[in-house]
Amino acid sequence: MKIATWNVNGVRAREAQLQDFVEREKPDVMCLQEIKAAQAQVPGLLFDPGGYWAYWHCASAYSGVALHVRRALAANRPGFGHPPFDHECRIVTADLGPITFASIYVPNGGKDFAAKMRFLEALDLWVSERHGSGRQLVLCGDLNVARAEIDVHVKERKPGAIGQRPEERDLLARILARGLVDLGRALHPDDDALFTWWAPWRNLRQRNIGWRIDYALASEQLVGRVTRCDSLREFGTSDHAPLVVEMA
Repeated sequence: MKIATWNVNGVRAREAQLQDFVEREKPDVMCLQEIKAAQAQVPGLLFDPGGYWAYWHCASAYSGVALHVRRALAANRPGFGHPPFDHECRIVTADLGPITFASIYVPNGGKDFAAKMRFLEALDLWVSERHGSGRQLVLCGDLNVARAEIDVHVKERKPGAIGQRPEERDLLARILARGLVDLGRALHPDDDALFTWWAPWRNLRQRNIGWRIDYALASEQLVGRVTRCDSLREFGTSDHAPLVVEMA
């Protein structure tokens, strides 16, 4: 199984790139964030209509997430849904057998840091409840928190910067402690150049001066199946790179 996640920073601007990505990687599950389009504005043929079950969750030119599941993986349409803490079209889930997949776009926090923390608090409770009910989880998306100093280039480390604050990192650590594993760091434990987002100036992406804020998190029971979790820095013109995960 191949799982991909990408903050496209505007799906209409990245339509051709997204088509190229899907044709190249052929993901079984595709998670998208920051759609920046109302439902009627989503290009209808981004994915082969016969090849994927599609759920676009977007309401305006801001935020928005999507989940696409290859029909070969699910004979019937998955049960797509939203946890009760969803707001601004920031999370969509799909149940496939014993596994719940989610595409997540955590608020940046720059305009309303308290709202970001409330979202993360609610996500923590939801993960605990889902694991408590026996579900396994694969959570993908832009969590807008760099877990540790290694996840920020030394030139970008700023004490107190949103995305690097201790209270954000502590909350993300609490979510992981519910029985989740950060696949990127599990497969690349010492890679201090593993980033997924770069500010769009001064050629920071080309110089790989970035942050790691996009993740694939999976329940501990699934980790032994994972063989790949890569950030594709060279692909696309979004300020975020796609992540690709492969698991048996």
